[in-house]
Amino acid sequence: MRNTVKRYICTVENYETAINTLCSLQSNSNYLQLATKTNSHANASYKLVNTRKYLFRSGITLEKLDTLSVIHVAGTKGKGSVCAYTESILREHGFKTGFFSSPHLVTVRERIRINGQPISESQFTEHFWKLYKKLDDTKDDEFDMPHYFKFLTILMFNIFLDENVDVAIVEVGIGGLYDSTNIVRKPACIGITSLRLEHTALLGDTLEDIAYQKSGIFKPETIAFSVPQLPQAMRVLEKRAVETKCKLHVIPSFDEYKWENLSCASELRNKIKQQNASLAIQMSTEWIRSRASKCSTVSPVTVSKDKIMVHIQLKVWNVVFPGLLMQVVEVKGTKFLFLIRRAFEIQLNYFYP
Repeated sequence: MRNTVKRYICTVENYETAINTLCSLQSNSNYLQLATKTNSHANASYKLVNTRKYLFRSGITLEKLDTLSVIHVAGTKGKGSVCAYTESILREHGFKTGFFSSPHLVTVRERIRINGQPISESQFTEHFWKLYKKLDDTKDDEFDMPHYFKFLTILMFNIFLDENVDVAIVEVGIGGLYDSTNIVRKPACIGITSLRLEHTALLGDTLEDIAYQKSGIFKPETIAFSVPQLPQAMRVLEKRAVETKCKLHVIPSFDEYKWENLSCASELRNKIKQQNASLAIQMSTEWIRSRASKCSTVSPVTVSKDKIMVHIQLKVWNVVFPGLLMQVVEVKGTKFLFLIRRAFEIQLNYFYP
């Protein structure tokens, strides 16, 4: 699939021109339209081959990428929140975190965070031009540059390795099996959030198809955690776990946790948020456990349930990402609730007077 979008010609290597150059690498909306028209297993598989090629051209081998400790999360609903909870828990326990998410609302820098904060304009500018030059200088032809999301994925891996983060929490963009983030070969652990129909033109028009795509991030000898799923989705996850030799666990109910501070836990009543919190807890504690078992020289870290609960509570009651807005508007006696989540989800509910 060739990119026919005209490239932005850079004359000054500053932040503004970096953003303009990035945007010239084709928007995700254009990419989705093209991908839908040419969707096939062969074409989808080639996307990962391409991503690995660009990673290598950026100066990172797959062996080097293996040294990055990644928590990889896919799903239809809640994966951004789960990643945010997980990042907050691990940061509070003293670890340096990297967090990759999409989309963004105000600035693309929101997608790449270090210790919970978007990278600065100067950091973005420096890393962007360093990567862009490497890829531009080694391209085979004028079209041989990664698309927007693929470029950001390669940029993220470069930044997290350069920053020497302890853990990288990586949210899948679309699907999982052929997503650009799925060049990670040895994730520390994997999370699957609630699955529903989505992007059917790309991922398939049944829940089984969706589950198959999401389970594409399963890797051998890795532990995966899933929230409870509808039976048809869970059957696929279980089958794929066996095929890939990945250990799949369904997370416990939030009510099964024994909290040190019950007052904190009692305030988290929403079942969906409880489910997302449980998934984050399982992945965080597994990451800490596996890190301790692999690094005998590292001082053991005690997992604090109070720290976990307090930070999940903060993430639940405060804005996790810019763009979560609730606005009630009354029109002729009828109240309308507008929910705007992230940059692309707009939901309208109404209440009878």
